[in-house]
Amino acid sequence: MAVSSVVLAVTGITGATAAPVAGAPAPDAAGVRTALERTVGAGAPGAFAVIRDGEGAPQSVAVGKANLDGTPMNADWRFRVGSNTKMFTAVLVMRLAEQGRIDLDRPMRDYLPAGTLPENWTMTVRQVMQHRAGIYDHTNDLLEQSGEETTAAFEKRIRNTVYTPADMVALSVKHGVQYTPGTRYTYSNTDYVLLGMAVEHLTGRSYADVLRTEVIEPLGLTRTSFVVPDKTIAGPHITGYLTNDDRSKPLLDSTESNGSWVWSAGAVISSAADMDRFVGALLGGRLVSDASLRQMTAALPTPTAKIAYGLGLREVSLSCGKVYGHGGIVQGYQTQSFATRDGKRTVVAFANASNNGAVTQGLMNALEPAFCGATGPAKTAKPSLRTKRSPIPAVNVPVADDTRF
Repeated sequence: MAVSSVVLAVTGITGATAAPVAGAPAPDAAGVRTALERTVGAGAPGAFAVIRDGEGAPQSVAVGKANLDGTPMNADWRFRVGSNTKMFTAVLVMRLAEQGRIDLDRPMRDYLPAGTLPENWTMTVRQVMQHRAGIYDHTNDLLEQSGEETTAAFEKRIRNTVYTPADMVALSVKHGVQYTPGTRYTYSNTDYVLLGMAVEHLTGRSYADVLRTEVIEPLGLTRTSFVVPDKTIAGPHITGYLTNDDRSKPLLDSTESNGSWVWSAGAVISSAADMDRFVGALLGGRLVSDASLRQMTAALPTPTAKIAYGLGLREVSLSCGKVYGHGGIVQGYQTQSFATRDGKRTVVAFANASNNGAVTQGLMNALEPAFCGATGPAKTAKPSLRTKRSPIPAVNVPVADDTRF
């Protein structure tokens, strides 16, 4: 499904407002634009948000550049979605559970190659999906260490180094169980590497092949792929930039990277149109059963206020209610993909810079006006894509993603 959309660029505004979902506030496109402009002002070359209501044509709000050569930001192009990949992996696991091939309340190690996890590790598949398993995040050992600069660590250990899933799990296991499973929430990419390994072990097929046949092809996600360890993004794509810890230094083009270091936790490549279709299908009940979706959205609190986590889905509490989806940051790219519980409104927000918390905050702040409409004095104005300005967002939406990437 191509994004046939209206683009609000820094240089001009065209288009008309799509009709909102019945009973839902109209998206405040000007408020979204303000948030994205602040994202660009914080250091991202460009940013966009794509908003879709029901079966209507999506609206696209884009500011800035797709690359430092000056190409305008293009919401149709491909990019790395980072930890949005966890939603894809969770769908594969839930489908296996529906087939009786995984019991979410049995130990994770029962569904892995022998020796992957120690015999005395009792955390369940459900606890792993919830990030409540006590499993150390192996990426802590791969990202910058004390005294090391972020872009240097990326070049040294991530861009070109190919890791196997077993390699990454072994890095984690060396640290031991971090706490009694089920007693705390601690986000761990290793959790979703283990789930990807379980998918391969139970099906006898590669993760990429299962993802293709179970999700990508049935939904017609023509711009979505999982190509680890290939480094390139095929076709028209947005250039990603990793921010140097020294902000006076230039952004590093981090577009090419093999993705193996996050694998089934973060290596999917997609587009706004495909992420819109995927998240809408998932929350709309077209990928898993109603019972499975209820489990995925049964989110438990996290240490971050207004953020909860279910089974591969993050729950964010906005002023108008709760939305479900995931965020993802991987070197050079940030994406937030969320939908209402019924899947009728979806929002995909994106920026092409990372290792910058202010960029992340700006992008998160696009969710409130996109889902909840205008706030404060702006509520008296008729929502319109032709509105040129909107008040500064009244509420900072909490940031839950790891901004070190």
